[in-house]
Amino acid sequence: MTGRSVRTQLQAAPFLHTTLTTPRLMVEVLLCALVAALAATWYFGLVALLVVLAATLGAVAAEWLLPVRLPRGSTLRDGSAVLTGVLVALTLPPAIPLWMAALGGFVAIALGKQLFGGLGQNLFNPALVGRAFLQAAFPTAITTWVPPRGFFDVPGTTFAWPFLRGQLDGLSTATPLSQMKFDHIATPLWDLFVGDVPGSLGETSALVLLLLGLWLGLRRAFDWRIPVAVLLAVVVVGGGLHLVLPARNPSPLFLLCSGGLLFGTVFMATDPVSSPTTPRGAWAFGAGIGALVVVIRNYGGLPEGVMYAILLMNAASPLIERVTQPRPFGRRRPA
Repeated sequence: MTGRSVRTQLQAAPFLHTTLTTPRLMVEVLLCALVAALAATWYFGLVALLVVLAATLGAVAAEWLLPVRLPRGSTLRDGSAVLTGVLVALTLPPAIPLWMAALGGFVAIALGKQLFGGLGQNLFNPALVGRAFLQAAFPTAITTWVPPRGFFDVPGTTFAWPFLRGQLDGLSTATPLSQMKFDHIATPLWDLFVGDVPGSLGETSALVLLLLGLWLGLRRAFDWRIPVAVLLAVVVVGGGLHLVLPARNPSPLFLLCSGGLLFGTVFMATDPVSSPTTPRGAWAFGAGIGALVVVIRNYGGLPEGVMYAILLMNAASPLIERVTQPRPFGRRRPA
């Protein structure tokens, strides 16, 4: 005995802590989303940056004006509002008026996040809530697509006054999904792969999205089971329908590379808050999204179905997690 007092430190579990914090995760995903925004700027020009800036300002304004249980502005430091605004912008067409983009970012935070109690409490993906609001409120603007233009060419609708209709320079065009669904014209796979097609800002280049998804997966920014399950379900369900009726149903490669499937798989479906945390639940969640996307695209009234598929599975996520809870060690499953 040395006579020195020995201190015993008592603390509750967990005793091991990861170095991955919420702000760090938000920053890593935000950097990848900004890469997608830069790719959109390469294809659509300066207007892509304007839409991203407007939606981000709307999201940050909502985070500042609508605090939940915390001092005003304190929640901006975690980066979730900025990330949500960027993701909302990447789901929008380049010709959308900037005030609509800002409104979408504001609604994404107000209704998709703060209404449920703030960060970590939301049932639905906030960015898709903002996109769904714009889809319901302004269906014409949200489905007006323009082909890639010069870098400094800005559509006339970009700076339109709120609730006033601006003049669109040039003619709108159809997306590859619209051409396939209504005209049965298949866009070349190479154009879909590199992104030389009209569409939303973040969904055009399958190559960029695959690289970003691979990087985020290697960084363990999300559960790898969810994107793998989504893509496998699209291949299995879409491939089966294509074999049965190839004239009506596009090939699995077309389904994978077209529309917002890859963007939604990488950035939306993998949201850790609105998706199940159990391994089996992640497989079921991703498979449900992939199957719903194929069904909506092939048999629904709209050419795209990624947004609705993810939101529907977000609603089912609590039930999936409850059903797929693993059995505690040493206990039997209840009858």
